[in-house]
Amino acid sequence: MTNKLVVYITGTGNTRRVAEHLADAIGADLREIVPDQPFTDADLDWTNPNSRSSKQHADRSMRPALAEDPSIDGYDEIFLGYPLWWDTAPREVRTWLEAHDFAGKKLTTFATSSSSTRGALGEQLHDSAPDAQWIDGRRFDVDASEDELRVWAQSLGM
Repeated sequence: MTNKLVVYITGTGNTRRVAEHLADAIGADLREIVPDQPFTDADLDWTNPNSRSSKQHADRSMRPALAEDPSIDGYDEIFLGYPLWWDTAPREVRTWLEAHDFAGKKLTTFATSSSSTRGALGEQLHDSAPDAQWIDGRRFDVDASEDELRVWAQSLGM
């Protein structure tokens, strides 16, 4: 039997809800990537060019510090969840990916968004964990059911 981990970052709680349902559906451990500075509503205001999310979008080299950096030791299959910001993950996800050795591990993504549809596959993150065995992810609505998530995970062979 393989050891599964669902790890996620959330800005508003939507990704947390999907991550909790996924972990329950597949019997996985659940861990949160916690930014050193928690997100505020002002941080997430994509219409403000000075907001944190806008600054992250503008600076692709940014790697914000983490308060909690979940370990992947002992896990074979990892499901990584994040909100889509401009069709990609928050920069904290890259901080987390680049801090770990994914050699020999399967890694897939799941994303939440009320508007973005691109970026959920995780392709834009591959360079931050080049040794992972990447499996294309997908986007989910916040109300995704455990059954929907279980069927998806099984379709991946995970």
